[in-house]
Amino acid sequence: MTHIRAYLTFNGNCREAMTFYKKCFGGELVIQPIRDTPMAYHMPDKMKDCILHSTLTKEKFILMGSDMIGEDGIQKGNTVSLLLDCNTEEELNKYYNNLSAKGIPTHPIETTFWGALFGGLTDQFGNHWLLHFQQKNTNEKD
Repeated sequence: MTHIRAYLTFNGNCREAMTFYKKCFGGELVIQPIRDTPMAYHMPDKMKDCILHSTLTKEKFILMGSDMIGEDGIQKGNTVSLLLDCNTEEELNKYYNNLSAKGIPTHPIETTFWGALFGGLTDQFGNHWLLHFQQKNTNEKD
């Protein structure tokens, strides 16, 4: 089955961001700096500590990141959000609190008309997160 994965691009702070996300979610973080690759010979010294590729994995949760940006640099917009479909209310609250540290809550956690807990925020790195926990099926009768 095909899976969609979130791949975040940073401007020299990938290690810091991915380490923060590891603290938020747990899991295993693998980081590959440019310095440890054959690309290092072709890059300026200031780029050698940048991250070529990183992966944070926890069960089916996979978040990837890199410092490799094009000539135009980072142009953040509001067209991309990372949606966390949580397994429990406790998990949603934990992740919301962790991610909102030094960030901006944009939508407080609330119960929605479709029977879910939902909240949103922009983290300290400018990434938009939506958190969702389906409490009950709205098609079911009590």
